[in-house]
Amino acid sequence: MGKTTGLQKGDKKLINAWAFYDWANSVYSLVISTAVFPIYYAGVTQNFESYELDKTVVFLGTDWNPGTLLSYTIAFFMLIVAIISPVLSGIADYTGNKLKFLKFFCLLGSLSIIGLYFFQGESTLWVGILLTITSGIGFWGSIVFYNAYLPEVAHPEQQDAVSAKGFIMGYIGSILLLIICLAMIMKHDTFGFDTAGEATRITFIIVGIWWLGFAQVTYRRLPKNDQIREVQKGYLTSGFKELGKVWTELKNYAQLRTFLISFFFFSVGVQTIIYMAGIFGSTELGLPDTNLIGAILLVQFVAIFGAYIFSNVSKKYGNLTALKITIVIWGIVCFVAFSLDKTQENIEMYFYALGGLIGLVLGAIQSLSRSTYSKLLPETEDTATYFSFYDVTEKIAIVLGMIVFGALNAITGSMQWSVLCLAIFFLLSFIVLSFIKKTKYVQ
Repeated sequence: MGKTTGLQKGDKKLINAWAFYDWANSVYSLVISTAVFPIYYAGVTQNFESYELDKTVVFLGTDWNPGTLLSYTIAFFMLIVAIISPVLSGIADYTGNKLKFLKFFCLLGSLSIIGLYFFQGESTLWVGILLTITSGIGFWGSIVFYNAYLPEVAHPEQQDAVSAKGFIMGYIGSILLLIICLAMIMKHDTFGFDTAGEATRITFIIVGIWWLGFAQVTYRRLPKNDQIREVQKGYLTSGFKELGKVWTELKNYAQLRTFLISFFFFSVGVQTIIYMAGIFGSTELGLPDTNLIGAILLVQFVAIFGAYIFSNVSKKYGNLTALKITIVIWGIVCFVAFSLDKTQENIEMYFYALGGLIGLVLGAIQSLSRSTYSKLLPETEDTATYFSFYDVTEKIAIVLGMIVFGALNAITGSMQWSVLCLAIFFLLSFIVLSFIKKTKYVQ
C-alpha cells in the first residue's frame, strides 16, 4: 500500500472531502455547459453577419446552423473523452495514483473556461469552439477518477446517501455562483461593465478560479498512491485491455450488464437535454437571457430537493423503482418541450414549469445511477476500470444524443423534433430496467 491520508473508509471527513469536489466542479455543469455559455453562444452567433444573412455561421469554411455546430462540438469532445479514458485508466491503474489525473484534468478544464473570456465575436468563434472542447475533456476526464473514488470512501450501505450528498453540494455551490453571475450580467453597469456580454466573459474567469480553488479541499484528503502496481510493458494500451476484460466479465454479471444498457439509453436523453436546454430556450422559444438563466436557476433549486426526495424514495421503495419514476418524468419532459411554441402566451411561465419538472429528476437520476452501479459492481480492486467503463458508456450515449439532436435540427430547422426523439430513448431505458432483479443492496 502506498501513502494515504490516514482517513479510513466511511470516515465523515473523507466523505465530506470527496463530496466537496462536486461543489467545486459542478459550476462547469451549470454555468458553462447548461446556463451562461450556451445562452452567450446563441447571443453572440446571432450577431454574426453570416447569421443575419442566412441563419448560419461559418466554421472551418463550412456553413453551420449554430445549434447544430454546438451539438456536434459537444459530440466531438465526448468522443475524444470516450477514446482516451481507457488509456488514462490504464495509466492510473498501473501508477496507482488517480489523484494526479484528477488534478490534471481539473487544471485543463478550469484554465480552458478562463480562456473563454477571449471568445467575443465572429473572428474568435474558433476560440469558443476549441475551448468548449478542452474544457469538456477536462471536466469529464476528472469525473472518471472522481467517481472511481466512491467505493474507496464509502461502504455499500452508505453509497446512496454519499452520492446524493455530492450532488446536493454541487447544486448548492453552483447555484450560489450562478446567482453571482446572474447579478453581474443583469446589473452589469453597477459592477462597472459596459455590456452584459463583457460581464458574461468575466464570469467565465470566476468559474475557472472557483473550480480550481475549491478542488484543493478534496485533494488534501483523498487517498494517495493507493494500490500501486509495478509498471508493466504495454500499460498505455492496458486500459483498453481492462475494458475488454470488463466487457467479457459482464457476461457473468447479468444485473450489471442490464443496468448499463438502461443507463446508456437514459444518458442519451438526460445529457442532451442538460447541454441543449439553454440554447433551446433562446433559439427555439425566443426567451430573453434573464428568463433563461432564471429558469435554469430554478432547475438547480428544485434539484436539491429532488435529489433528497428520491434518495428517500430509494430507501423506502428501492433504487430500481426510484429510477423508473425519474425516467417516466424525463419522458414527460420531452413531450412538454415538444408542445411549447414561442407564440404561446406566457411562454416563459411554461418554460419555468418545465424547468421545475427537470429539476425534480435531474440530480435524482444522476445520483441514483451512480450509486446503483457502484452497488452492482463485483468484488474487485479495479474500481477505476469499472467506472471508466461506466464513464465511456455515458460518453458514447452523449455522442449519439448530440448527433441525433444536431442532425434533426439541421434537417427540420427545429429543435422540437430533436427533443421529441429523445423520448424514445427514455422508453427503451424504462423497458430494459424492468428486467433487473432485486438484490440485497439494489431493491
